[in-house]
Amino acid sequence: MAVPGKKIALYALVVFVLYVIITDPAKAAGYVQIGFEGISSAAKAIGHFMTWVANGAK
Repeated sequence: MAVPGKKIALYALVVFVLYVIITDPAKAAGYVQIGFEGISSAAKAIGHFMTWVANGAK
């Protein structure tokens, strides 16, 4: 029974994203940039952690 709710939420999210892109492309680009910066920071943090672990956690 949860699947229809998930589909509705996904469709609502897609409609919202398209609305933001169409009404304010500059703001949408800013959101995308913030998202990619967050992903990049997380990947760097994981890389630093893995290097720390590989070096014997020193």
